[in-house]
Amino acid sequence: MPDMSANLAQAVLLAKELDEDKVTPGVLGFIVFAALAVGVWFLMKSMNRHMGRVSFEEAPDPKAPPAPSPSGEAPKA
Repeated sequence: MPDMSANLAQAVLLAKELDEDKVTPGVLGFIVFAALAVGVWFLMKSMNRHMGRVSFEEAPDPKAPPAPSPSGEAPKA
């Protein structure tokens, strides 16, 4: 067990030696993240515009039984 505590002590010393400014994403990380966010926003806006232009009406299923008429009468065969 003494070997493990020595490794732990070394890890703590190495962690204290690290410069805190070097382990953050910094300005470049923020710029990249902001650019990705703006790109996703534009893609979603474009997708919504294109989906609004879609005109889709499903064709009736030929194997389905005929639907009853709005007046309640059965359709004549």
